[in-house]
Amino acid sequence: MMKRSLINRVISVAFILLLGCLPTRGIQAAEQTVDVQEIVFSHIQDAYTWHITEWNEKEISIPLPIIVKGEQGWDCFLSSRLHGGQTYHNYYIASEGEYAGKVVTKNQAGEEVRPLDFSLTKNVCGLFLGCAVLLTIILSTAKWYQRHPNQVPKGFVGMIEAVVVYIHDDVIKDTIGKDYKPFASYLLTVFFFILVNNLMGLIPIFPGGANITGNIAITFVLAVGTFIATNLFATKQYWKDVFWPNVPIYLKLPLPIMPFVEFFGVFTKPFALMIRLFANIMAGHTIILALTCLIFITASLGVAINTGMTVVSVLFCIFMNCLELLVACLQAYIFTLLSANYIGLAKVKN
Repeated sequence: MMKRSLINRVISVAFILLLGCLPTRGIQAAEQTVDVQEIVFSHIQDAYTWHITEWNEKEISIPLPIIVKGEQGWDCFLSSRLHGGQTYHNYYIASEGEYAGKVVTKNQAGEEVRPLDFSLTKNVCGLFLGCAVLLTIILSTAKWYQRHPNQVPKGFVGMIEAVVVYIHDDVIKDTIGKDYKPFASYLLTVFFFILVNNLMGLIPIFPGGANITGNIAITFVLAVGTFIATNLFATKQYWKDVFWPNVPIYLKLPLPIMPFVEFFGVFTKPFALMIRLFANIMAGHTIILALTCLIFITASLGVAINTGMTVVSVLFCIFMNCLELLVACLQAYIFTLLSANYIGLAKVKN
């Protein structure tokens, strides 16, 4: 619910800025025909089907397998059995409430409850696809080096080498220091994982468009990885600085003000990593969708206004996509740089 509230605020701010210059007449009628919030949520939230397009007012989508465990045991079926509010084996997709958009069932008391859900949703399939693309890129690059051990790489392989060398030498090695090697593989994997999924999320057609790094569950797992790498392998000096920092004694006794602040910072650092990546990617997707919806919102305001706003919408969408291309690379770099910085601070020996 907190995530949905955050998305609501981003959508509201975007539309206040975008629609502030429009005349008030006709907007109410346009809102009745175009549910902008539903359009945006349907694209950025997870789903049990992978929407491709619409043709002759019919949705073309790929139904994904639903795997759940309820009171009657395990069950597996395609999500197409639940389309249009249908019920299958007492399972259905909730249309409202706390579990809106999720597979639910009724317990013996008639209450709506969620079963154990291991379904292959759109984000899960997009995650598998992103991992497959990443493995293909890395393994094909490694295979090229095996076949051409004495040649200088060019083209795509040369670009991958340049990125790997830069992240390895100028980000990981320089930031962490001499003890960087145990963390190099993790940080390089994190960088390319975020980069590939960010770029694939910008592709507007199937099989792209999945909002992987704009899903807070994904960024949470990435942040937990950095949290473990930072604190599990930290030095004694690091923990000494946390619980007994080098500050005046009145900031430590009788009230442990600074130890509390330092200990709180152990958790706020990965939390900031999680929120930064999630918010930037999700907000970018939302704004692009909001700009696209301007075309349909202004359809009832007349040909002149609609034509003008269509041109504005297309130009702003091109600009935002170029900006999001930069953000996709920048956020992968920032996450890796900050992770390396936190690990480096935990490995410093005074």
